[in-house]
Amino acid sequence: INGRTGVGTAGQGLKVEWDSTNDGELHWKDVSESSLEVVAPVFQGSNYGFSSGGGNEVADTTDRVDRFAFSSSGGATDVGDLSVARQFPSGSSSGTESFASGGNAGGASNVIDKFTFSAGGVATDHGDLATARQMGSGQSSTTHGYNSGGTGLDDEIEKFAFASNTTATDVGNMTAARYALSGQSSSTDGFVSGGYRFGNSSVVDKFSFSSDGDATSHGDLSVARYDPTGQSSTDYGFASGGYSSNVIDRFAFASNTTATDWGNLSVARQGGAGISETNYGFTAGGYAKNEIDRFAYSSNTTATDWGDLTLARYYPAGTQY
Repeated sequence: INGRTGVGTAGQGLKVEWDSTNDGELHWKDVSESSLEVVAPVFQGSNYGFSSGGGNEVADTTDRVDRFAFSSSGGATDVGDLSVARQFPSGSSSGTESFASGGNAGGASNVIDKFTFSAGGVATDHGDLATARQMGSGQSSTTHGYNSGGTGLDDEIEKFAFASNTTATDVGNMTAARYALSGQSSSTDGFVSGGYRFGNSSVVDKFSFSSDGDATSHGDLSVARYDPTGQSSTDYGFASGGYSSNVIDRFAFASNTTATDWGNLSVARQGGAGISETNYGFTAGGYAKNEIDRFAYSSNTTATDWGDLTLARYYPAGTQY
């Protein structure tokens, strides 16, 4: 690709190259330069995190969309609204757009909302889930969003296209029905961890993005719990907090092993929004909480307070770009 202009390029051509040091990720590379311009996968962001919807009681729901910067700590700002006020939605990110699927709007909802990251947070209806549900988990491939599990002890994994406004389809089942769980994404697979099924669950499930089908067991969390929050680095999934917990667990995408304790949140909390940057994970809000915590993927340390949401809230949808 010739004629690209901008800082550090001087109109040089570009080539596409596999970066062997970053697990085969695809990057742009200036022909005459040695540095790679890393393009974050859709399940990570490099600019802002978003927290959409939520509430503190079933009758206390909000449509508010908050945004906070990854580059500097401080408070979030109100940048828009969902089309329907609700708590317990699940978040998915396309890289350019944010999606919130399902939730509770005085009852289980099937609404899928979408807003463009660059234009703020005023959402429009992007179709419906096949089954109304709340307290599920969200995952993101490059082309589709997923909503897995949820209330009523659902085990369905639903998939909807980012590019078209159509009803989601049931593409498989988890190994066990459960709700109040966290979702993680790798470049090839979706993961569901923790939750509640007649008691706290430690199960980590994995399902493939490339072929529709049922999930398989991918190990366990170090502590069984419901209402954890999910984050994703390139190689690892994280489950943060949960009911009466401040534990951050880490598990490898590549191997089926029990998760390890990766530190703690600054405040024990349940039902926050899970947000993933390229180097850090964020947990925003939670039951009666407005704190935004940040923890490093690379080191096992206690998370730090990164600021506050504009409103304390339980179970908002977390997305990023």
